Amino acid sequence: MRIATWNVNSIRQRLDHLLYWLKEVEPDVVCLQEIKCVDEAFPRQEIEALGYNVATHGQKTFNGVAILSKFPMEVERGLPGDDADEQARYIEATIPHGATIVRVASIYLPNGNPAPGDKYDYKLRWMNRLISHTRELLKLEEPLVLAGDYNVIPDERDARDASAWATDALFLPATRAKFRELLDLGLTEALRATTDADGLYTFWDYQAGAWQRNNGIRIDHLLLSPQAADRLRGVAIDSEMRAREKPRDHVPIRVDLD
Repeated sequence: MRIATWNVNSIRQRLDHLLYWLKEVEPDVVCLQEIKCVDEAFPRQEIEALGYNVATHGQKTFNGVAILSKFPMEVERGLPGDDADEQARYIEATIPHGATIVRVASIYLPNGNPAPGDKYDYKLRWMNRLISHTRELLKLEEPLVLAGDYNVIPDERDARDASAWATDALFLPATRAKFRELLDLGLTEALRATTDADGLYTFWDYQAGAWQRNNGIRIDHLLLSPQAADRLRGVAIDSEMRAREKPRDHVPIRVDLD
């Protein structure tokens, strides 16, 4: 099973890129973030024509997440822990694959800037909710993939110029500590299970020739339960999508599981 994640920053503006990539890479499951549309406005027909089932948790203008699957799925929308939270940042699906049920979540973790401030406080509260929910999911002992734009730079090697991010909410010590707390529940960070190399990024800003100079950061992650990590066979970053005309500043990252 090939599972991918991609922050598309407006599905309607990036639909041609998404359809091209779906045909080229043929992922089985895709987690999308920042679809930036309500559920009714999502371009289902074009994606369903390629053989995908579509589940969305949309929001007008902002946020929004989706899961595309070549297999049937049962879906839950919203991250538990705060009934007053109206931001569409989490969708979860159980997907049958042979004799196995795989659980996949598409996550758009809050950016948190400016920090300190209310937005950063919300980011940390959201991470606490994710940690609590993940703790419960791991009790199910299923193959679990938590995929998405985490807005977390885990380590200095995950940024071309870490010093430039020192005061940013993506790289503050409290942010990275919460990310480690999440991993310490028993999750495996897929890319780092396969390589310790630096220079591997999933985001390049549009400013100052960041793409051309490979001045990037790695903030899109796939976290695996022990049952999923045992099936891990490879990880790939589709960085060539950043070189296309009118590209997204994020690129897809994907895992192959047996």
